[in-house]
Amino acid sequence: GPWKVERRPPEATEEDYVDFSLTDEQRAIQETARDFARREVDPIVDEIDESQKFPRQVMAKAGELGFLGIIFPAEYGGAGLGYVEYVLVVTELSKVDPSVGISVAAHNSLCSNHIYKFGSEEQRRRWLIPLAKGEKIGAWSLTEPGAGSDAAGTRTRADKVDGGWILNGSKTFTTHGSVGDVCVVFAADPQGPRHHNVSAFVLDKGMEGFRPGKKENKLGIRASDTAEVVMENCFVSEDRLLGDIGEGFIQALQILDGGRISIAALGLGTAIGAFDTSVAYAKQREQFGKPIAQFQAIQFALAEMATRIAAAEALTFAAAEAMDNGRKISRLAAEAKLYAGEAAVFCSERGVQIHGGYGLVKDYRAEKYFRDAKICTIGEGTSEIQRLVIARQLFKGN
Repeated sequence: GPWKVERRPPEATEEDYVDFSLTDEQRAIQETARDFARREVDPIVDEIDESQKFPRQVMAKAGELGFLGIIFPAEYGGAGLGYVEYVLVVTELSKVDPSVGISVAAHNSLCSNHIYKFGSEEQRRRWLIPLAKGEKIGAWSLTEPGAGSDAAGTRTRADKVDGGWILNGSKTFTTHGSVGDVCVVFAADPQGPRHHNVSAFVLDKGMEGFRPGKKENKLGIRASDTAEVVMENCFVSEDRLLGDIGEGFIQALQILDGGRISIAALGLGTAIGAFDTSVAYAKQREQFGKPIAQFQAIQFALAEMATRIAAAEALTFAAAEAMDNGRKISRLAAEAKLYAGEAAVFCSERGVQIHGGYGLVKDYRAEKYFRDAKICTIGEGTSEIQRLVIARQLFKGN
């Protein structure tokens, strides 16, 4: 495949992770994302975390760079790139702020991708183009208070009327729920057969009967907007149905496959961010007359972190490359998401420990990575659900 392990020359200083040989274009994209994160995101990280303020200006600038339409063809306003490039961008953003990383990820792989994959030509022109250009922010509402891992248990109703449907119900944990301009919503026909009774619809902000509910006050990724969305006798016309009636749940499973690659990238970036700050701290913090980086206990912790990062990187890029080459990725994407998510939690926890007392104070970023990392083992399918998906693939056909 196009990625293979490249031995770094001994004088390489920048980062000591396994390096997958990237094309010149991919390196340029990585550099652009890294520079953007350093220049635009890094100065405001602490402020937007504390205030829980969605960084709309930063997202607009990300849109100008093509980050909000990475995986879509140029004809729909996208950057026309693949999942390897997408992983590079989400990883670089998440190294600096996982809140921005997850916002870019959810916008691309959930809302916009659902419209791209299952929308008609007319629907793509109407909604995907402004989303891919970053002129609009996208949300995707699957989860309900009573339907989390059991997504087929959707209670939001779609009742057929002349010319469309009336939607009633509420969704929870929607990324961009209160700031989004376009929202893909799943609703069920209560009479239909389970797994074939859910349909997906595109809603616009400000539509009658459609509004944001409560914004969640979260442990981590606090600058990423997470809110309820509520439908009260909301009429949706037939031109807002994505694909066929009753196929929404099947569509969602396909969308989540690709979405897992972006959460793997989120986990990878979070783990690297926690590791980088720990290495820097260990080199400058002195105890007993020398930098703590010279103590074996600290070295072993960093060695374990570096190893898990290398493994997470290998899995994440393998999944992205498989996706770009049209291979089946259900198992690989679940493995990457599971492993990278757990690696983020491990590395951020070790990072706090390495910082000692300073790991608990906001003058250092260690505590923020620790809080931000946890979403990686929960969102877009918990670690438990990933293990279920992987096990099912193992026993397929047996």
